[in-house]
Amino acid sequence: MELFYQRLKEIRKINNYKQKDIAEQLNITREQYQLYESGKRELPIHHLIPLCEFYNVSPEYFLGFIDEQKPIK
Repeated sequence: MELFYQRLKEIRKINNYKQKDIAEQLNITREQYQLYESGKRELPIHHLIPLCEFYNVSPEYFLGFIDEQKPIK
């Protein structure tokens, strides 16, 4: 699960977004998103698809099944 949270943070930084930007996309507070990204709280599954669509990255990448950032099919 640690890889999942690392990838949340990594992809956000690579794309030059702030936690606030992603929180707005998910319609949550920055503080709530920070807890998800740090692994202190589990990200609800209903936020995974919007994140995949926002970054155009397959869920398999976030979940650690693949290392390549493949686009959503």
